[in-house]
Amino acid sequence: MYEAVHAHPDGRATVARLAKRAAACGYEGVVVRNHGDAQADYDADRIAESYGVDVVPGIEIRATEASRASGLIGNYRSKRPVVCVHGGELNRFAVEQPQVDVLAHPMDGGDVNHVLARTAAENGVHLEFNFARVLRADGGERVQAIQGLRKLRELVEHYDTPYVVSADADSHLAVRASRELCALGEVIGFEGEAVEAGLRAWGDIVERNRERLSGTVIEPGVRIERPGGERSRK
Repeated sequence: MYEAVHAHPDGRATVARLAKRAAACGYEGVVVRNHGDAQADYDADRIAESYGVDVVPGIEIRATEASRASGLIGNYRSKRPVVCVHGGELNRFAVEQPQVDVLAHPMDGGDVNHVLARTAAENGVHLEFNFARVLRADGGERVQAIQGLRKLRELVEHYDTPYVVSADADSHLAVRASRELCALGEVIGFEGEAVEAGLRAWGDIVERNRERLSGTVIEPGVRIERPGGERSRK
């Protein structure tokens, strides 16, 4: 299972501190999903070796116009194993882009209906169940967040839309173990296995796209192999 985080300067903790906490919580990896204008400076290999977790350089694209977001997706798709789009006004645009891996926190400042859920399923765009507001807000804001996630769960189940789960930690103190997120998932009607599947989905995305970026995949189902059956690597 993987967790997706915002590190300094997009968050309040370094990548190393977040990775250390994620390892203690039993995660196999972390996806650093900083926004494009707040990229973190870190050595992924060194941190991975120090704490025994996979450190994945991702991106969360934030833009006010679809044309700007489209250009950024094209730029980062060949460079990052995980490409997310910041949800809200761009929800419809994001689910129409097969190059997008994750529509991040789609219910925060935006909405998802049956058309968007079906389109996301058709294009393989994962919708994020972002538990940040449920974990860190209170009162009416927390109630509203729960209601939004319940609606999203019903749509995802109906259209078999791919999804991911995250606490969206911006500090090591905000990283939650999978058992805590499973317990929280029950509040919105998820079974524990479904929450764990959403955490594993980050790792599935990473594995698939790393293979594509390695140059061994020409197109889905077609790979370059060396004589003797070994896959070639750049």
